[in-house]
Amino acid sequence: MGRPLVILSGGLDSTVCMALAAAGGGGDSDASAPLAVTFDYGQRHRVELTAAAAVAAHYGAEHLVVPIDLTGWGGSALTDATIDVPDAIDGATHGDSDSGGIPVTYVPARNLIFLSLAMGIAEARDADDVFIGVNALDYSGYPDCRPEFVASFEATAALALKRGVEGRPVRVRTPLIDLTKAAIVALGVETGAPLHLTWSCYRGGDRPCGTCDSCVLRAKGFAEAGVADPALAR
Repeated sequence: MGRPLVILSGGLDSTVCMALAAAGGGGDSDASAPLAVTFDYGQRHRVELTAAAAVAAHYGAEHLVVPIDLTGWGGSALTDATIDVPDAIDGATHGDSDSGGIPVTYVPARNLIFLSLAMGIAEARDADDVFIGVNALDYSGYPDCRPEFVASFEATAALALKRGVEGRPVRVRTPLIDLTKAAIVALGVETGAPLHLTWSCYRGGDRPCGTCDSCVLRAKGFAEAGVADPALAR
């Protein structure tokens, strides 16, 4: 059985996925060392690339950094320097039911692009599973984090890949998709994930801003899990 591939951003969710894949959890993968894949897409918070490298090194994993430039078409505060990253609205994230629509931190087609590239890498490296840390409960409301998207993509990929035609489709694993952020934090602690190495803030910099959607969601998760955020002690 091939080793799992993990789309590793260096954030909380992808790092917990890395811990699960390394342990053989979250699916049918065996416990062989995962292949970590990080996308350098021109993101504002480029510090996450350093975090991803540290997490991959923690697991002794091969780490591929794939450069793709998503800045050319704009349309997102994460890739367009002219668009400011907004604060969470009155402490509520955009993913909350009463806080509005999809925020400007949504990057058009990002997970569609990431999963497409990851599938190509998985086929080339004979990986059976692609882990991605999407979540559809405590999240910012991005459409490409929903179970419907993942199921549809997996079915389409099976039609597009040689492995799929041969009856060995690459599976998309989303072990966190139905978990709250607090449950993800608890799972990270349980699996020994290096949460102290992770980065979540959309604004980048030397310290998390504490006010963007991602920072607020992270703080909410740690608080509800009753766990101190070890990354803040760095």
